[in-house]
Parts: sequence; C-alpha cells; structure tokens
Amino acid sequence: MEKLDGKSLDLVQTNIEALKQLFPEVVTEGKIDFEKLKLVLGEEIEKRNERYEFTWHGKTQAMKLAQTPSTGTLRPDKQSSKNWDTTENLYIEGDNLEVLKLLQKSYFGKIKMIYIDPPYNTGKDFVYKDDFRDNIKNYKEMTQQTTKANTETSGRYHTDWLNMMYPRLKLARNLLREDGVIFISIDDHEIANLKKICDEIFGEDNFIAQLIWNIEGHTDNQFDIKVNHEYILMYVKNVDFKGLAIGYVVDPNTRPESNLWKGFAENSITKNGPANPPSEILLPEGFPCEVDELSLETSIVPTQYYLDVEETGYITREITKRYDVSYPIRKDQMVVKNGKLQKACRVYSGWANANKLKQFIENGFKPIEEVDGKISFYLSKNGVVYYRKERDQARHILSVLRNMGTTEQNRSRLEQIGIHFALRSEK
Repeated sequence: MEKLDGKSLDLVQTNIEALKQLFPEVVTEGKIDFEKLKLVLGEEIEKRNERYEFTWHGKTQAMKLAQTPSTGTLRPDKQSSKNWDTTENLYIEGDNLEVLKLLQKSYFGKIKMIYIDPPYNTGKDFVYKDDFRDNIKNYKEMTQQTTKANTETSGRYHTDWLNMMYPRLKLARNLLREDGVIFISIDDHEIANLKKICDEIFGEDNFIAQLIWNIEGHTDNQFDIKVNHEYILMYVKNVDFKGLAIGYVVDPNTRPESNLWKGFAENSITKNGPANPPSEILLPEGFPCEVDELSLETSIVPTQYYLDVEETGYITREITKRYDVSYPIRKDQMVVKNGKLQKACRVYSGWANANKLKQFIENGFKPIEEVDGKISFYLSKNGVVYYRKERDQARHILSVLRNMGTTEQNRSRLEQIGIHFALRSEK
C-alpha cells in the first residue's frame, strides 16, 4: 500500500503560497496586503454592498472549517485489514470531514473521480453539527446517534445541512485532478441548495449535468404524485482541461444492434432553421464520395425560391414544401468517378458543421484531429454531404438513468457476492 501521511495539510498556507506565485508583491513576511491585491486586480474588484450571492447563517464559519487543520491522525488497523502489503484499496472509518482534511496532504490534486452520497435532509436522516474539541469522542457520538433527525420543525433545517455540506465539498474539490470529476447524489429536498453551493465551490462553468436517476420501487405509496427519481449532480474540476475523466460509457439500455456501439458516428450536415441560415459552399474537385460512380444533374429551383428564403432569413418547412426542394441544392452538375468529385460543384443549404467542412476542404480532405476523435466529410450516394467522426471507443451517456435499481437493491446484490457495506460495531 502507498504510504499515507497521517497529518493534515495547512490549506491556508497552501493558498498563500499559491497567491504568492501569482502576485509576489502582495505577500510580505507571510502576510497578505489586501490593498495591494485590490490594486493588482484593478476593475475586477466588487465594490458594491449589494450583489448576487447565496448565503445563510453560519456560512462564514463553514468556510473557515474547510481551512482549519485536522485535530486527528490516521491510525492503521492491520488486524482488520486484508492483504495489507499488496492491496491498492483504502477504507477509512471516521468523521468524513476530518478524513478529508487528512487526505489533503497525500492526495491534493490527485483524485480522478469522487462519488458522494450525503444525507438527503429528508427530516429523517441525521445531519450533525461539527465539533472538533475531541474528534474521536465526536465521531463516536455521531455514529451512535443516527436516530436524532434534522427535522423540519428545526429553525435551521436547511442551514444545518448547508453548514455540514459546504466544508466537505470544498475539501473534496481540492482532491480532484485537473481532469477530475465529482458525482453527488441527492433528491428534491436539497437539490436546489446543493446546486447553488456547488456552483459556488466548483464554478458554474464546471457544471456538466444534473442526471435524473429513475429509481424502481416505492411507487405504491399513497401520495398524490409518486416520486420515483433522485438526482446525481456532476461537476468537473476544470471544464477547459482536454481529456476530462468522464470516460467512454454507453447507456446499458442501448440495444445491441444500435449504431452507438460502432467506432464512429455519422450524419448529414444539411440543417435548416432559424439558427442555420443558408449559404453556398463550393465542393472542389477531388472531394470524396462513398460510391465510386455518381452523376446528378443541376437542381431546378425557381428564382422566387431564393427571394422567399432571403425574405425569411432561413429555409422554412413551408418554403421547402411549396417548392418541393431537396437538400443540398446543386447549382452545378455533380459527377463522381473512382470515389472522387470530378469537377467543382456548388451546393446550397443551411448547414451544421459548416466551418468544420471548410476546414476539411482547406486541409486537402485530410481528417480533422480532435481530442475525442477524427472528423471527415464525404458525399453520399444521393449527393448529400455527410460527416463521419471516428472514435476509439463509443460514448453514449444519457441524462436519465434507467433500469439501474435502487441503493437497497444494489446493496443486496453486493452482499450476495460477499461485499457488505455496514459500519463495524464497536467491541
């Protein structure tokens, strides 16, 4: 097992050092000169007292909790471990806030994926207040008082939950790699508040998806509307980082015969609508075609068609139906031999990926290299321009997760193969 430092990282000092690297002039003898920092940041300083923000009672203290060092240390339990010297797995039992702090020193910026299943704050689950005067005593109290619920009659029903979640999410973000991703389960009770604090901690731009988990069972209750879904919020550390660790996953409900399993995706790039105003593109000699031989005459389209399109600004369905037009419109004869266009041909339509098509042409018909695959274009047997995106692996992730069971069902399945998820009782 990789050696794990049992002491926590001084996050405040780490932040000061990072600031010093960016703006050395604002740090003197380990102290920050905020007046100089304001001068360095210039017009980006928020000077107004009123601003858009999400706040609650205790937020300042919750932010401070994420910065304070841990009062505990990690102690190995070799007697309860299996394959101590060779295992690559680590199970830590304790107050998760304390543990997150202790992990900072050894795993800061190293974790690829984090999954969190916090209390949903339903009024029945246990939301505790953090107390670091004696972390061992505090932990034992927490693990034995799960019957003490955070009820809706509490004057700080949402506040207590937010104060618990904020420092843990803040510390979890520190652990993520630049390409790292975090998933957080939740339901309707706190989805709105969780989304707000995650936008603040991870950044709105780093929000990827709000997955809807269609859970089975529990739909025979007497409520007017049977709730059979939960949520999983998904954020990344840095959305601009190329090669995010989202992975190549295909929805398990995808049919075996689906094209999604193929190592490529392809479709026509003709697309007409308000967001795709029409334009003429010149397909030069040598443009590739999927068939060896093809000969299509120039499209016959009346002048009034172009006048109507110019008036609306885009090609409507009504215009297409009125003039019985197929796309793209060929303004020249289209002749293909040996799988290549024999002479230049002008085509007219609204387009998707028009800029990529032009880049493909400028590159001499060489595939365009992208992070997740190569893109090329070709003519179909009907003279339609298609794109083809090749990829090493298929990816098809849907925002609605179906046929994946419930936590209870999946826990039961794991127990059947000898994997038990339960806190060990104190001897």
